[in-house]
Amino acid sequence: MSATDSPQHPRRRSPADYFARLPYWLLAALLLGVLLLWSLLADADYNLIFSAVSKGVGVTTYVCLVAFGFSLLVGLAFGLARVSRNRWLYEAASFYVEIIRGVPMLVILFYIAFVGAPGLVELFNMAGEELQRLGLGAVGRPLAEFSIRQLTFTSRAILALVIGYSAFIAEIFRAGIESVETGQLEAALSLGMSRAQAMRHVILPQAVRRVLPPLGNDFIAMLKDSALVSVLGVQDITQLGRLYATSTFRFFETYNVVAFLYLVMTIGLSLVVRYWEKRNPLSHG
Repeated sequence: MSATDSPQHPRRRSPADYFARLPYWLLAALLLGVLLLWSLLADADYNLIFSAVSKGVGVTTYVCLVAFGFSLLVGLAFGLARVSRNRWLYEAASFYVEIIRGVPMLVILFYIAFVGAPGLVELFNMAGEELQRLGLGAVGRPLAEFSIRQLTFTSRAILALVIGYSAFIAEIFRAGIESVETGQLEAALSLGMSRAQAMRHVILPQAVRRVLPPLGNDFIAMLKDSALVSVLGVQDITQLGRLYATSTFRFFETYNVVAFLYLVMTIGLSLVVRYWEKRNPLSHG
């Protein structure tokens, strides 16, 4: 072994070395992406389609980020309830998780948009009328006058995604919490911590690190499932692509661009998640 190949003097890797280590599926995807990107740059029709459809990237990103942020909070709450010693909390959380996970995402979208949202508005109105009777008109009047038209379909879609994905995220948090050795909880309790303090300062920090990769995979899944919000008329990538295709009859070119945009986002996120899994030893259990 030469001096440049020794552990003390490792050989500098060339770009060709990195490409040689890439999996074949990724090389094929990169090649396909380059070909489609060339078509986008060289073909005037593809340029028009891309400029029209790419306007939905912002809406798709906004819906996913907001929905996933709230899903994390709701999922963490139900995940903690799933490991609680309180029988009522455990049963209520289990009921929510099992029921929601058994319903298709598209059905949840329709149910929340056309059943849940009107029911929620009625609750707001009833609460507002009750607050007005109690003399709290400043708070009650806006609630009493709140109408279903003020609840946009984008808001309903986000609410549906939060409800649908929080059930899966709750199970991820539950598994992460239960993966931490019970001896650590017992040691924290023996040091005088309460169970809540031990959960907050000892168990949860380790559990969160372990569940970050699966949470990343769930975010990728939500990014793909966000295409379903187009059925509610939300102006995301899929909806803008559908509108453009039906108005120009260029279905092949349009859905090539739609697929390309989703692939760029999902494959990019997948690589980030894989990088995190290699860098984080706790993610492997």
